[in-house]
Amino acid sequence: MISTGSISYALIFLGLYLIAHVVTRFTVPWADPYLLPLSGLLAAIGVTEIYRLGPSDAFRQGFWIVVGVGAFALTLILLRDDFRVLESYKYLFGVTAIGLLVLPALPVIGERINGARLWVKLGPLQFQPGELAKIALIVFLAGYLREKREVLAQGRLKDFGPLLAIWGAAMLVLVETNDLGSALLYFGIFVSMLYVATGRVAYVLLGFGLFVGGAAIAYTAIPRVQERMDCWLHPWDDVHGSCYQTVQGIYSIANGGFPGTGFGRGTFTTAGGTDLIPYVNTDFIYSALAQEIGLIGAAGLLLVYMVFVLRGFRVAQLADDGFSKLLAAGLTFAFALQTFIIVGGLLRLIPLTGITLPFVSYGGSSVVANFVLVAGLLLVSNRANAPR
Repeated sequence: MISTGSISYALIFLGLYLIAHVVTRFTVPWADPYLLPLSGLLAAIGVTEIYRLGPSDAFRQGFWIVVGVGAFALTLILLRDDFRVLESYKYLFGVTAIGLLVLPALPVIGERINGARLWVKLGPLQFQPGELAKIALIVFLAGYLREKREVLAQGRLKDFGPLLAIWGAAMLVLVETNDLGSALLYFGIFVSMLYVATGRVAYVLLGFGLFVGGAAIAYTAIPRVQERMDCWLHPWDDVHGSCYQTVQGIYSIANGGFPGTGFGRGTFTTAGGTDLIPYVNTDFIYSALAQEIGLIGAAGLLLVYMVFVLRGFRVAQLADDGFSKLLAAGLTFAFALQTFIIVGGLLRLIPLTGITLPFVSYGGSSVVANFVLVAGLLLVSNRANAPR
């Protein structure tokens, strides 16, 4: 049944995207015409499912979408003349990324949720600074790799110093805060952008070797990693214990079948009102959607993500300078890898890690960061397509 509240959300959402469209037309008229509508579709699917799971969470998600659209518009307005000015502040962005990642580890303001210190709480405001740190780190990598790509391609070790220092500090902070999903995401971004900048397959193979070695060490040294690996390989051995979430996510997906149960008809609570899937509107929202829209709808959702990634890489391909190309490639790969990590974890292609599904999962920090990500791609696209 369609309620007055749901219609209100729809009208507000439509108004927001009309504003975003108008700002886009005035600031970046030559930008890719598909990226903003695709992000709007994904956000609409997310807020619809969140409203179905809990109207109060949908209100908060709607608020963060408003903030995200504001950040999107502000980014376009401030950088519409030439976004490449960001390259001049690459080291500042690198240090800012480390600072944002350190915040959850600080006493008083840092907050541990579900075993990981990802959140900062300042009074009523709670946010995840790692989402914004991801954007800052990509800007740093794009600027540094553009400047040093020729010498990096030759393998001169001294030129890796600043790069490894900032990236290594980020990885250490993420491991210390137990944010293993973000650590995997940042590692993938680093290796992919290094490959785009240098074209050296050897760096990819080296990165893969370091990843395997690091994963083996983490498995023996960090109980949380061992638990996630065991649940990945043998989820049925501890159904009512550490693997409960993994198994319930699988059951939810399987329950949808091909056509799905239909919106509002999924089963996510017991008769007594207890949640069957903890954190269903964040880490496990894909499982909830797969149950209600089925394999057909879930596959369609993944196709929307694939089209977004395709358009993002096309923007990188059309960019005519190194910084723009690396920036677009980094932003697109971050979006693609983040989607793969969470969906792959739920489908048991890889071990499950706590990370948000872009635009769809409940979470204000993720929504705002992804709107800024889309703005960055539109800025690069506008410059690439604009008549000279």
